Amino acid sequence: MSDLTNQPRFASGGLPHSQSDTSNAARDEAPADRPEIAATLQSLIPKGAMLPRDAALGLFRRQLGRLQAHVQTRFERGDLGGLVAARLLSGLMDELIAALIGYALTLLPIEPDDRLAIAATGGYGRATLAPFSDIDLLFLTDHEPSARVERAVEFILYFLWDLGLKVGHATRSTADCLTEAQGDITIRTSLLDARCIAGDRALFAHFQIAFRADCAEGSPAGYIAAKQEERAARHKRFGDTPFMVEPNIKEGKGGLRDLQTLYWVARYVFGTFAMTELVGPTAPGGGILSETEARACKRAWDYLWTVRFHLHYVAGRAEERLTFDLQPVIGARMGYTRHGRQDGVERFMRHYFLVVREVARVTGVLEPAVIRAALGPPAIAAATDAELANAGFVLADGKILFAPGREPMAEPLQLFRILRFARDRALALHPLALRAMIRGARRTGELRGNPAAAALFLDLLCGATEPASDGATWLTILNETGALGRYLPDWRRIVGQMQFDSYHVYTVDMHTIHAISVLNAVERGDLAETLPVASGIAQHLQSRRALYVALLIHDIAKGRGGDHSEIGAELALSIGPALGLEPEETEMVSWLVLHHLLLSQTAFSRDIDDPKTILDVADVVQSPERLRLLLILTCADIRAVSPKVWNGWKATLLREIYARVAEVLEGGLATTERDVRVARVKQMVGELLADWSGADREQFLSMGYPGYWLSFDPDSIARHGRLIRDARVRDLPLVVATIPLPARAVTEVVVYTADHAGLFSRIAGALAVAGASIVDARIHTMTDGMALDTFWIQDAGGGPLDAPHRLARVSALIEQVLSGRLRLSAEIRKAGRTVVGGRMRAIHVPPRVVVDNSASNRHTVIEVNGRDRPGLLHDVTAAISGQGLQIASAHITTYGVRAVDVFYVKDVFGLKVENERKLAQLRSALIASLADRPEDAARDRATV
Repeated sequence: MSDLTNQPRFASGGLPHSQSDTSNAARDEAPADRPEIAATLQSLIPKGAMLPRDAALGLFRRQLGRLQAHVQTRFERGDLGGLVAARLLSGLMDELIAALIGYALTLLPIEPDDRLAIAATGGYGRATLAPFSDIDLLFLTDHEPSARVERAVEFILYFLWDLGLKVGHATRSTADCLTEAQGDITIRTSLLDARCIAGDRALFAHFQIAFRADCAEGSPAGYIAAKQEERAARHKRFGDTPFMVEPNIKEGKGGLRDLQTLYWVARYVFGTFAMTELVGPTAPGGGILSETEARACKRAWDYLWTVRFHLHYVAGRAEERLTFDLQPVIGARMGYTRHGRQDGVERFMRHYFLVVREVARVTGVLEPAVIRAALGPPAIAAATDAELANAGFVLADGKILFAPGREPMAEPLQLFRILRFARDRALALHPLALRAMIRGARRTGELRGNPAAAALFLDLLCGATEPASDGATWLTILNETGALGRYLPDWRRIVGQMQFDSYHVYTVDMHTIHAISVLNAVERGDLAETLPVASGIAQHLQSRRALYVALLIHDIAKGRGGDHSEIGAELALSIGPALGLEPEETEMVSWLVLHHLLLSQTAFSRDIDDPKTILDVADVVQSPERLRLLLILTCADIRAVSPKVWNGWKATLLREIYARVAEVLEGGLATTERDVRVARVKQMVGELLADWSGADREQFLSMGYPGYWLSFDPDSIARHGRLIRDARVRDLPLVVATIPLPARAVTEVVVYTADHAGLFSRIAGALAVAGASIVDARIHTMTDGMALDTFWIQDAGGGPLDAPHRLARVSALIEQVLSGRLRLSAEIRKAGRTVVGGRMRAIHVPPRVVVDNSASNRHTVIEVNGRDRPGLLHDVTAAISGQGLQIASAHITTYGVRAVDVFYVKDVFGLKVENERKLAQLRSALIASLADRPEDAARDRATV
């Protein structure tokens, strides 16, 4: 191991050095205009001078501002990359702190036997410093600190805090350091990075020798295991994937901390200071990194530091998370502009994701080799069964590994074979096997067109016969090693592909793998309670392979411009045969990809009680098998978007549309005449109201128009009947009933009152003030002129409102709004100030209005797209009412910050709106209603 008392240089490339003289290094890399902080302070504070504290603080504060401004100016001018800027800032900070230490020890001198060294630790110890990062200092003594030392340390710390710096600190003797390091892996790592800034350098050198000897005494296995465990816990906390759409660049998977962990492990085992020292046959470990891998490591390190510097400067604080509002700003600062149909921010984030994936791959290459170099070669099992041995595999430490000379670099097909053996025998992959897979991934492209490879891939994806297979596990490995993108070139285009919205939590490739994981769970029966229909029909599919392949490529055309469903369906016609699918399977895959949004868009944005809606879907689907496949694909797709997107209401709508379309395809009830269906519903409702008098029952059954009777189930209609009779008996002008429906994840709100223009809009406003989100609504005017409006609402978490005080508030607000006692516009503005999140305002949602007169036989269908906000539905429906139109039903869907509201309307004569002039006025009014209110726009400008 190298002697830590030697002062290493900055290598060309690699990770930062813990022991380097950063002042000199930074000076070497800086131009002549580099501020001379130490010299300036020395000239301003003559030796032995005792300035008033405020005067001294002013001098140091000016120099701190000077060095910070110098680094920021040069970085933002493009003179420096992130890594060089971090080193320069660290070096200049060294000068400031060293000058402060000298000043402090002049004012508060210590005795000769009070040995004191001041060292940088943590990130600062690695000679890199971000603009708003903490400064970690170790005050090292050779024995228990005296009162004089404690006074000097206290002066230094308070001075630094008064300068506005965030300082972490510890005062320990060498013996204390060794004791603390034994029991705390964080302290041990921090001391590994320690670098002397000022004071007794001989004392610090003695500490380094003692610390290195202490590290070398035992096996590094404990340290390596602790860092791996620490990393695993960190990954779990920050998403366990490099592809989070709002990633933490420091702590997330593939971020700076992962590179630092590689550095620590290599440093602990080999005593190296840069990744370049691990390249070549004479390097420690026999050359465990190639030059290409070391260069990739350097590029990633510099890129991540550049992003981090921009992130700190833009946020004005130690921000490590790339949130939606910061991504476009940083992307623009780094020069990413729109290219074709891809926005600059999407290009920036894709580059970022490819970089962090490369970090994960380098980790997979380096870490197993370091461990083997430290602990010795793997314990190959003495006897491996003939089948495994003949296939080119061995067992080591109970895990499967490539036999020597049979790695993917020599035999590309081995990359698929080892995964099948691992699956079939329930074996874990040896880390050295993953290392070989990463290095051999580039040869996977040679397997295209190979029938054996196609059969193996399909087997890994969906299993030959076993529905309990876990294809997502093997896809994850293939994706992370880079093999999947080599084998399927179209897949490579979606790796790291993000969508700049708040709806999708994962990149396209990770979303797809999550969807496969959901399908695996459906087949295993793990989601039988959540997805009972999909789980039941999954056991009776005839086109299982087609379903898996369709799900694998359903989003493969995203980011290419145009309709990704149509482009993907075309790609499926070539991908299917390449994977060995039969012609009929390929046709099914193409159809599923083309229509993979059909069920969700119809269920969430159309009136599925309108017979034409169901008949139109049935006309597209045409067969029960297609419908079954489409339902399962839809459920897996939606559940894989993010953990918060799926809820009981969406599950209910999908079950209902599936059942109704299935009835049509089977020639069942849904194909019967409307009058027959209405009569059957009335008969069932009459039976439920058997305790009423015949006159009361007949009066209620004559109140609703045909559309009303087909919009609700008999139990709900009977409940409405009792509500209406009670209102009549008690002569109530307004009745509001709230019924939580936990099974459907909604609360039903029924309002019975005299009908008038704008009623829907005012109720929608009251619900917005109550903090409720409307997900669906039915508006009915009864034959007596009274309105019976039904709303299904959820709370902010996507569940029903069921707390008694919240239900009471909903009823009270509706009553206050309809009676005119509440100023609705002012209350909506208040709600908007507390709900709208600043980071979401960066996501642009262009307003859009689509009018469709072919989707329904009786209504004009209006689809409104815009940025979601409290009161949006109130504003939109007020605009519709202002045009003299009547709303029959509303279907509300949100995709992150984008609202898609669909209304079924007719004019005052009960007819469709078909006059072009009237439609143009309607579109203009709706576009105006979608615009941000003036106060919202002003608030948005204030946050930029």
